[in-house]
Order: sequence, then structure tokens, then C-alpha cells
Amino acid sequence: MAEIANSVVVEGLVKRFGSFVAVDHINLEVRKGEVFGFLGPNGAGKSTTIRMLCGLLKPTSGRAQVAGYDVTRKPEAVRQNIGYMSQRFSLYNDLTVIENLRLFAGLYSVPSKDLQGRIEWALTMANLKGQENLITGTLPGGWKQRLALGCAVLHKPPVIFLDEPTSGVDPITRRQFWDLIHQMAEEGVTVFVTTHYMEEAEYCNRLALIFRGRIVALGTPSELKRDSMKGELLLVECAPLGDAVEALQSAPGVMDAAVFGNALHLVVVDAALAAPRLESFLAEHGIAVSRMEKIRPSLEDVFVSLTTGRDAAEERKL
Repeated sequence: MAEIANSVVVEGLVKRFGSFVAVDHINLEVRKGEVFGFLGPNGAGKSTTIRMLCGLLKPTSGRAQVAGYDVTRKPEAVRQNIGYMSQRFSLYNDLTVIENLRLFAGLYSVPSKDLQGRIEWALTMANLKGQENLITGTLPGGWKQRLALGCAVLHKPPVIFLDEPTSGVDPITRRQFWDLIHQMAEEGVTVFVTTHYMEEAEYCNRLALIFRGRIVALGTPSELKRDSMKGELLLVECAPLGDAVEALQSAPGVMDAAVFGNALHLVVVDAALAAPRLESFLAEHGIAVSRMEKIRPSLEDVFVSLTTGRDAAEERKL
């Protein structure tokens, strides 16, 4: 088969469960060797999309092509050319490490001449050399995570789908796992990863923000932070925080106000003009401001801004 320009192509993809629309006319393309992030809260449609792209769930309408194969017409061909790691790691906990590797090698039809070499690679990658006979269910979360990745890529697939693979593991292990992802991408493997961790999205080459089954933004992390905020961002440290949030709902020029840790993030049209006015406004409401400054938005700020705006629009329709 001729080499394809894009590893994943999605056009107008829809999935309905009765009257509920889980995925709503999404469009995207993922390039070869790209780490592509699918970012959104639980229930946004991430896992449903992944299952359709893996040939595990039939779309209601639209078209999707993965590794050059149509997911509806040739789902088995799709499954043979991808690696898939689910949220629960897809491992058999009552088997040993080596038994899991041999099982997945068989499921993926790894040629016998390549079997030992691929298993050795997976053990080294997962840092499990010498631990082959441990029962998988007894492994720490980070070890399970790396073993699951090794099982998913034993057959050297050109495309890998990782569905919230770092859920429940510590930050250091999460960072190590992302190092492995980037190593594979450098070798030309396309990695499509879903996550609801905003900091993980920074590790992606590009990402799509999905909310209520719809893609609300698409681009590099830098592009999204630069172009997707409708306004400028002010960091405000003040007390009492709850009273400040309530007061700012009626403050002139404030498009959005959200609590971030022990401070507020305010979306305004012009931070330089708004800052002195808002400090006076809060003082009039008995709220003491200890710090107020313009900051660069994070991806979390972008996501909150985009989804809050859509929620408000939906409420106006009702």
C-alpha cells in the first residue's frame, strides 16, 4: 500500500445512542509521526470517538479513515494496523508479565521470527527485565502502564490510540510515559491520545478540544493559547474569594470570572484599562485586592473560556 499523507482522516463523524448525540459532526486530520491530543472533560465524546476510529464501534454517519483503511468498510484491517491502549490498560491481571506479552503477540499475529526480539524490546521499554514472571495484577500502576503500552505496540503498528492512558498514575510516571510516546513519534509512529489533564496537552504537537461531542478548537498548544481567548486575562488575588466571584458577575467589562486555586482569572477586553477600574469596583464591595496583573492564558483558561461561552449560548436558546 502506498504511503499515506495523513494517518487519520475524519469527516463529519457522528455517533448517536438513541436521541443522545455522543459525537457531533467532527472533522480532523492527523499527520504521520504526529502526537495528536484529544482534550476534554469526562463525557465529552473522547472515548466514543476512539472506539469508532479503532473499528470497535460503527459510526451513525460520516467517514473515518485510519492507516489508509475505512473504519466502517474494513474494521478488521484497521485493527491490524493500530495499537490500542484503553483507560484500564487492557491487561490480564491473573497472567504473568511474559504471558501477557505472548498473548498479545498472538492476537496481533507477530511473526514467530520476530517474537523474541519484540518481547525483549517491550520488556526493556517497560523496565521489566528480570520481572517476567511477576503476576501482572501485583504490579505498581506505572509498571502496568508501560507493560500495556508494550503489549499494544508489539506488532509495530503505524498508528497508536491511547485512551486516557495516564489516569491514576503519579506525575513522575506520567512524564516518563510521555517520554516514551515522543520516542515512538520520532520513529514515525502516529500517536492519538485522549486526556483530561490540561498539562498533558502541552506535550502534544497539535490538539483538538472537544466539548459535548463537538470540536470547539483545533491547533497547536501555542496557537490555542494565543488565538482562542476572546479577550485578555487578569490574575486577581483577593479576599474573600467567594464574595469577589459573586460581585464580579455584575462588573462592567468582565466577560468571565473563574476560581483558579487561591486566586481568580478574569477575562476582560483590555487588561490595562480594566485593572484599575476592577480594583476600585472590588474595594467598593468590601473586597481587598493584594495582587492584580495581566497573565498569559493556560490551556485550562482557553478551555474554560470556550466552554463557558458555549454554555451561555445554549442557555440563551432555551
